[in-house]
Amino acid sequence: MAVTTAGSVSSLVQSLGEIPPDSIVFGRSEAMQALRDRMDKVASANVPVLIQGESGTGKDIIARMIHSLSPWKTGPYVKVNCPAIPGTLLESELFGYEKGAFTGAYGTKPGRVEMAHRGTLFLDEISELDLGLQSKLLQLLQDGQFCRIGAQEDKKVEVRVVCATNRKLEAEIENGTFRQDLFYRINVVNLQMPPLRERRGDIEDLAAYFLDYYNRKYNCRARELSADLKASLQKYHWPGNIRELENLIKRYVILGNEDVITGDLVASEREYFNPDINLDGPISLKKLTRQATRELERKVILKVLQAHHWNRKQAARALSISYRALLYKIRDAGLPPNRSSRRRPEPIANQGAAAD
Repeated sequence: MAVTTAGSVSSLVQSLGEIPPDSIVFGRSEAMQALRDRMDKVASANVPVLIQGESGTGKDIIARMIHSLSPWKTGPYVKVNCPAIPGTLLESELFGYEKGAFTGAYGTKPGRVEMAHRGTLFLDEISELDLGLQSKLLQLLQDGQFCRIGAQEDKKVEVRVVCATNRKLEAEIENGTFRQDLFYRINVVNLQMPPLRERRGDIEDLAAYFLDYYNRKYNCRARELSADLKASLQKYHWPGNIRELENLIKRYVILGNEDVITGDLVASEREYFNPDINLDGPISLKKLTRQATRELERKVILKVLQAHHWNRKQAARALSISYRALLYKIRDAGLPPNRSSRRRPEPIANQGAAAD
């Protein structure tokens, strides 16, 4: 039995519906080969594993592979995408509840922890758990026990816990949003996923794999990528990692034109860094660097605010800065203070840079 939640962690698994071949998952880079050796060693041991890496690097795939290589592979693989479940519902989803525990609890419901008995529980984006749920998870990891909402007695469960996050949990601990004792419990073995820009030797193989897969899935005959496009893929900075590469190839297969890829790459590169340089006069590298840094910071803050529905406290946590620091940066970047007053901000270049 496998249970998954709404939302996606790695579209490589979610959309393909299968674990790709080892040669595609691990590629040729030394970092991924070292990760493979470490994963093989830990798979058979019933210890918690923490998988860290940027969004889109394939953390879900590694979690599934750990389960498939473990002695509990015939048991359930239960995935919980923590950000996809509202905080008020997450506790009941994880630990279940007894009849009458709260208004609307008309019957008893087992939680995801209970469903994962003698299998693997994968907690994606573990940093999204609030401190109360972190305490209950700590109890589960310490003695294998948990308590349903409204229950009087603890229940015993045998479960392998694998966690994943795209954040630096050490920073979350310093901010007071993540328990240090829980971090030590889930970080028995750490697997670090390198971003795609650090494994460029695998880009061509990954692109070929996605091309073949989606040609078969959509009954298309998109041609092999041209040498020029392959070169462009190698130079691109890949902020969305493997997921972004997959989506580009998917669009190419469906639309059948390389221009749909090259256009996206060019537009993204311009958004990533596009300093306004006047070559007719003296060039201040210090001033240009400061301007580019402020512009990039503004874009990152805006994207994080949008991702958290303009909740500034959550955005500050995601950025690993204090709430006060975020408010200052929002004001300094010319962004609206909240979603209701959102407007198109003035370009940073027009706001006047600080003196050299």
